[in-house]
Amino acid sequence: MPASKPKLRLPPLSEDQLNPAQRALLDSMRAGPRGKGVSLNGPFGCYMHAPEIGEAIQQLAAFCRFKTRLPKRLSEFAILAIGRIWKAQFEFHVHAREAEEAGVRPQTIRDLKAGRVPTKAPKDERALYDFISELHRYRRVSNRTYARVQKLLGDGGIVELLAIMGSYTLTCMVLDTFQVPLPEGATPPFKEPVVG
Repeated sequence: MPASKPKLRLPPLSEDQLNPAQRALLDSMRAGPRGKGVSLNGPFGCYMHAPEIGEAIQQLAAFCRFKTRLPKRLSEFAILAIGRIWKAQFEFHVHAREAEEAGVRPQTIRDLKAGRVPTKAPKDERALYDFISELHRYRRVSNRTYARVQKLLGDGGIVELLAIMGSYTLTCMVLDTFQVPLPEGATPPFKEPVVG
């Protein structure tokens, strides 16, 4: 018997149910770089349940996604690597498409999805992969790995990479904790982990 599909743990909201603070958050997201297409799906619907912190989170996430000095390809690669670590179904599903459009190779995306080291990825993506993997596994980064990424991104770029990693780790935790479903008809990228 197939595993049951996780159910959203928060009551879903519709736009006509939003209180003034929630409406202000939605308007703020739509006024930013994500544009008017922002809906209450994904993490955004979760943030509506705590709109004050939701505003701070979405501002950081918007900066990390659209305004860092990292090329979009490397930013999307890092987001996918974080999504894989957390097995965040929604995050990986959405950003796999974004990453491919930004120039991440389909084979690299398949490797990340399968939990394999992306050995055929370009050197810059491999450097980020090693950095992200080491930091999550050991809670530290080796001098060698740090030097590779520092040469690639510079000091400010490393700060921004860490911000991307932190922001998307938070997003993945929100998605996983509240069991945010994939869009209708989407196939989960990962086998759903069994907990407890």
